[in-house]
Amino acid sequence: MLRIGLLTSGGDCQALNATMRGIVKTLYRQAGEPVEVYGFEDGYQGLIYERYRMMDNRDFSGLLTRGGTVLGTSRTPFKLLDTPEADGINKVQAMKDTYRKLKLDCLFMLGGNGSTKTANRLSQEGLNVIALPKTIDNDTYGTDMTFGFTSSVEVATRCIDEIHTTASSHGRVFVIEIMGHKVGWIPLYAGVAGGADVILIPEIPYDIENVIRVIEERDKAGSRFTIVVVAEGAISKEEAALSKKEYKKLVAARTTPSVAYDIANEIDKRTGREIRIAVPGHTQRGGTPDAQDRIFATQCGVEAALACLKGKFGVMIAQINGKMTRVPLEEVAGKLKYVDPKGDLVKEAKALGISFGDE
Repeated sequence: MLRIGLLTSGGDCQALNATMRGIVKTLYRQAGEPVEVYGFEDGYQGLIYERYRMMDNRDFSGLLTRGGTVLGTSRTPFKLLDTPEADGINKVQAMKDTYRKLKLDCLFMLGGNGSTKTANRLSQEGLNVIALPKTIDNDTYGTDMTFGFTSSVEVATRCIDEIHTTASSHGRVFVIEIMGHKVGWIPLYAGVAGGADVILIPEIPYDIENVIRVIEERDKAGSRFTIVVVAEGAISKEEAALSKKEYKKLVAARTTPSVAYDIANEIDKRTGREIRIAVPGHTQRGGTPDAQDRIFATQCGVEAALACLKGKFGVMIAQINGKMTRVPLEEVAGKLKYVDPKGDLVKEAKALGISFGDE
């Protein structure tokens, strides 16, 4: 009997269910013995408090196209992992106890950077753990791709596409806030795909004067509108020069909802143009996974199942240079994959005339 646990941790995304489907269908076909599947509810909380349900093949039918996660998810911050819960429970010990009580042979964890740090901790504590790279931000270190990313880019791009028509009709400047708190993969890809005029991402500090110049030059060239794509974590050159403590203090003192509103206000004051703000928000996490996400999620699920059957634990499933592989959890846990300011797509976007506000 092969006993496995499944949990989805952190923020949700469109291809979590497709990934779990890939794991379970592969195990049923390849294990050569009966398989028991324990689905933990609401991420690590389910493992801590023994909230789980037995699942079988029928539970995974029809999941390829279903967004979100049928198990539910939650955030269990790694920095608080050794801090007892409100009821005094020791989180790490409770997770180990649940794993051993159920006599699990492997725990499959679908999550991003913080969740992967916890998975690595459990691996170091002696549990058989395999992580799968889930995040719409595509910022997990050690893999070219994460599932959830391309679906999110599709949603964000569709938003930019639809803004184009109303922006051009009214001759407005639109500031569109796209998810990306620490890294700018989604706004970069969606901005290029959607034909943005300006893309502001955390990795490339901007000068508002350069943004204003783009708007004014487009005005002189006869363009009635400008599309400015702004990552949640976009940062000015002045802010980038601050210490981490000073920057946090500045953000805490912000009176507007986000940096997109600050930028819109600056454009309004300096140009007098009619400004509108669009925030697709959590729609970028929702809906049906696109074709690419379904494929990659399935690949991740299959490779994770095969790794389990080969006894390869303490790893994260990854894609490197287009090839599916496994990387040690200890080498990737908690690290972020940033956009390279000198990378190909940034250079190509600049050659096309897209401004990143840095020059």
